[in-house]
Parts: sequence; structure tokens; C-alpha cells
Amino acid sequence: MRLPNGFDCVVAVIGFGVALVAGGEARALETVTVGAVGAASAAPWALYIAMDEGFLAAQGLEADVVYGPSVAALIQQLTAGALDIAASAGLVDPVNALEHGAPVAVVRIEGQVPPYALLGKASVKTLAELKGKTISIDETTGITVTYLERMLVPNGLKRGDYDLIYAGATSARFAALQSGAADAAMLNPPASFVAVQQGFTNLGNVVDYAKDLPFTGTVVKTSWATAHETTVRGFVAAYSKAVTWFYDTKNRDAAITDLVRHTKQAPDGISLTYDLFHKIRFFEPTGKVSMKLLGNIVTALQDQGAVSRAFDVKRMVIPGLTELAAE
Repeated sequence: MRLPNGFDCVVAVIGFGVALVAGGEARALETVTVGAVGAASAAPWALYIAMDEGFLAAQGLEADVVYGPSVAALIQQLTAGALDIAASAGLVDPVNALEHGAPVAVVRIEGQVPPYALLGKASVKTLAELKGKTISIDETTGITVTYLERMLVPNGLKRGDYDLIYAGATSARFAALQSGAADAAMLNPPASFVAVQQGFTNLGNVVDYAKDLPFTGTVVKTSWATAHETTVRGFVAAYSKAVTWFYDTKNRDAAITDLVRHTKQAPDGISLTYDLFHKIRFFEPTGKVSMKLLGNIVTALQDQGAVSRAFDVKRMVIPGLTELAAE
């Protein structure tokens, strides 16, 4: 099994065999190399469902999932041709890549709201108490900067009132919190629930401050996507079927079992994650991309000075392939 250059990661190859029976004839499944961040986690849950429940196979596809250290690394490998698709990719990185001339695009919004929570040491009880403290987020310029400021500014803290350290994956940020290198860290579930169980303080859920900022999307290299339009449409359709399946509560136990199998994490934290994802309607259900929501990401980056005011949000999609929502 090949590893894309630049990855220090774990590889999972999960599929449904090498053939799909259709009309009495067996045909080989097309393998799509899909990148995700860190390790198996809740963010690509719908992808795992699409794989395990046969929704990808029904489209003639199987997924070869490769885990990289950050979304930026995934985008680099995407543009180099080592990946076909970056799944559950933070939507900041495609903007940054496009700003520097990389030909990438978003073909689906996956996480339509942020599931992060800000976890602090047991001694830290409020957001205001983070003054003078060290906080771990994912990137120097990115959406978590905006998420953090949305939480801290109403509590009297501005840039310079706290120090930041950076790690691209929740596992690394959680490790910084556990080791004492950080006083607080922005964590995805189920790590956020595990942290509470270990005595850390949940200082707030990001969704309560940033409902207008989508979290992740399906990202492709434009030239590859236009040359593999049927593959891209099939992948997006399978993902949408998986989201519908996820939201059907009769599948709750099966969904939890599925993610336990992929992540090797305890069922109790994953059960809490399932309930949270339902409560906040984490997964975008339609497969249609809202230009307004993508525009909110661009505006947030422009306000940070990370992206030029001339950046056109229309560059983020592929006309005729990315299905757009009516605004």
C-alpha cells in the first residue's frame, strides 16, 4: 500500500470487495483515495457509514482512507495528485490554497456547524479566566482563530490577552492540555467528552457563538474532478445517503457501533457525540453548497487579514459540478 509523500500517518483501507454485482454481471469498484485528518474520528462519520453500509459500493466506488497530520497537508497532497478527495477538510485551507494559486474546490459542505468545545484545566472555570493563559488551536490563521475570538471577546478578552499554541489535530491539542503545555484547548467530540470525564472544564461550545460558520467540506483538485465528474457525483451522492441514514434514529446503535469500530474509542463518548451531532444538526443533509456560508468563511479570513479583500468566493466551487443551494 503506497503512502503519499509527506505523510506520517496511519492508513485504513476499507471497502466492499473488488466487485459489484449489477444486472447479473460483476464489475470492479473504482478506488478513490480519500484523505482525512489525524486518525479515525467523528468528523468523517458519514464517510465511514457510506463505506460500511454500501452506499459507496452502490455508486461503483470504494474508499482508500489515508490520514494526514493537518488539513493543510491534505490540500498539498491533493494538489500533488497523491489524493483524489480531501474529506472533512476545514474550509479555511481551500481558501488559503486558492489565494496562492492552487486549483482546488469544494464540492460539498459536510459539517455545517462547528462541533468544537473549548476545554480548560480544572482550575479554570470561566472564559474570562483565560486571560494570561495558553490556548491550543489548530492554525496560526484559520477559522479556529475566529471561533476563539467569537467566544472570548464577549467575555472581555482580546488578542494579546492570551498566548496561542498550534496543533492541527484534536488528539495533539488534547495531549497539550493533558500535559499542561496548554491551559485550554479547542477539541472535537468525543475527545471533548473524554476531557470532561477526566476533570477538565467545558468552557463553552463553539456552535453557540458561530452558527453561521460552516466547519468542513469535501475538497477536490479541480482538474481531477472535472476529469472524473461521475466519480465526484457518485461520492457526493453516497455521502448524502449516509447523512440521511445517520439522521434516522433507528440507526443510532448501528452508527455508534460503526464509529467505535473505526476509532477504537469507548462507546459512551461516541454515544454522547451522536446525540450532540443530532442536536446541533452537524451534517449538512442536502449535498447543496451554500455560497452565503462559504462567503462567511471568506469574510472571517479577510477580517483577520489572512486573505485579500479581492478574493472572490465563487472561486471555491466548480460551476456545473458543485451543486449550489438556492439563497
